[in-house]
Amino acid sequence: MIIEMKEDDFIVSKTDTKGRLTYVNQIFMDMAEYTEAELLGQPHNIVRHPQMPKLVFKLLWERIQNKEEIFAYVINKTKNGNDYWVYANVTASLDERDNIVGFYSVRRMPNPRALEVIKPLYTKMLDAERSGGIEASRKILDELCKEKGVGYDELIISLQE
Repeated sequence: MIIEMKEDDFIVSKTDTKGRLTYVNQIFMDMAEYTEAELLGQPHNIVRHPQMPKLVFKLLWERIQNKEEIFAYVINKTKNGNDYWVYANVTASLDERDNIVGFYSVRRMPNPRALEVIKPLYTKMLDAERSGGIEASRKILDELCKEKGVGYDELIISLQE
């Protein structure tokens, strides 16, 4: 079953530098169908869906470890086996000396029209990853960006508008 976010919902979470959850808001718990006790201390990928291309997470980690924000469409899996899509913004949390001390993510309801593009794109990327690895998946994404005449960020943000 697919669970849909409400338009005014915001899922918020924080992790340590290893990606272990240190904070989750109530909407995160409700959407993921976990309790706070079940989530805190666990890897954020506790909600990772097998239909997510690995390339998206590779891009995410590359960006946030360089103190750059990233936006991405993500499908998650709940404790009870349900699915939910989010439009995610992930950034590094920095201390007063500009050192990364963790990561912060805010997710909101994705534009349904964006998912009409993202779902088939992710299917193609997953198929490419199975046969040719992450670089084959990157080629699929790069081809779409080239076809649209935009970079990754422009593509993802424009789909949400």
